[in-house]
Amino acid sequence: MAKILVAEDEQAVRHLVSRALRMDGHDVCEAEDGVEALELLEEMDGRVDLVLSDIRMPAMTGIELAHETARRWPQIKIVLMTGYAEQKEAAESLAAVIEDVLDKPFAIQSVRTRVSELVAGGLDARGPGRAYA
Repeated sequence: MAKILVAEDEQAVRHLVSRALRMDGHDVCEAEDGVEALELLEEMDGRVDLVLSDIRMPAMTGIELAHETARRWPQIKIVLMTGYAEQKEAAESLAAVIEDVLDKPFAIQSVRTRVSELVAGGLDARGPGRAYA
């Protein structure tokens, strides 16, 4: 399965998404904002398959995180989450670096399904964090 970083400032949402993805067999780590997510990526030397990030977070937005992640670790797939239409429009300019934008509120199954599609599309063929050695 995949190694996934969930960056979400709302603790309840972060834990719910993380728990659901762990139930699917993924190795999940959590960050409460973009700065913490970037620090975790640095600690893991970018050995993450997927970053699932909220767009609106304190300190560093998901859009800023997506740009920095794509610049430093272009092999990492990125999915953003938002409950704001204007942020979704802003994320559309990231089409070259992100896989998708999920609308909040979402059914947790929609997140699980989208992650499963991305894993089936190639993440699991590399193995979690192994494509970067």
